[in-house]
Amino acid sequence: MTHKELKEFLDEKVAYYNHPRFVESDPIQIPHRFQLKEDIEIAGFLTASIAWGNRKSIITNATKMMELMGESPYDFVLHHKEQQLKRLLPFVHRTFNGYDFIQFIKSLQHIYVNHHGLEQFFSKHSTNESTQPAIARLKDTFFENEHLARTQKHVPNPEKGSAAKRINMFLRWMVRDDNSGVDFGIWPSILPAVLSCPLDVHSGRVARKLGLLHRKQNDAKALLELDRSLRKLDPKDPVKYDFALFGLGVFEGF
Repeated sequence: MTHKELKEFLDEKVAYYNHPRFVESDPIQIPHRFQLKEDIEIAGFLTASIAWGNRKSIITNATKMMELMGESPYDFVLHHKEQQLKRLLPFVHRTFNGYDFIQFIKSLQHIYVNHHGLEQFFSKHSTNESTQPAIARLKDTFFENEHLARTQKHVPNPEKGSAAKRINMFLRWMVRDDNSGVDFGIWPSILPAVLSCPLDVHSGRVARKLGLLHRKQNDAKALLELDRSLRKLDPKDPVKYDFALFGLGVFEGF
């Protein structure tokens, strides 16, 4: 395909998948249950943090997370008592267990109390070109308080080579205002132009087939390469193509 044909093909797929029906089978449905900005942020962050493996399992376990927090994630993060944290201990999603969940709650409280919340943190540490420096700083800040060493593996660092798929997905949810009822667009302090595409086995495979990506590993270098390709297709909203790549890979077996 020519560049023009590729753009038209992918734009058509974006229009099809970036639609409210997408929410019905996607983990983004969890933050969509809330109205308060901070509830959406925290529900989104926790959901994205366990978003690997079977999507049905992700949705089931993210739902359990919200239930364990009394369906008020922001209030629970800010005002939980130590006794209340004990009810999180039975939680498990693959290698993310109740101790990790408790650590995430404590670290999120640290972000909101001492760093003015997730939006301000990511806005402060992003550059005019990328949100990846903010993701790298997140790991340091997330574990400034006393923490379990085991939980560090659940927060990625692009500077160590991670494609940080789950955090990039979370940022897409928060930043993009797609006017379609899927992504939220509640973080106007960050431009969609600097977001990175959530790179996983599905989007990576499709991107390689379409010539958008040549590096074999799904790592930070591959993410940079994919970013460059997608920004040529749409400099203002490159990660809208996540819908096309994911849809082609998961739903169409492209």
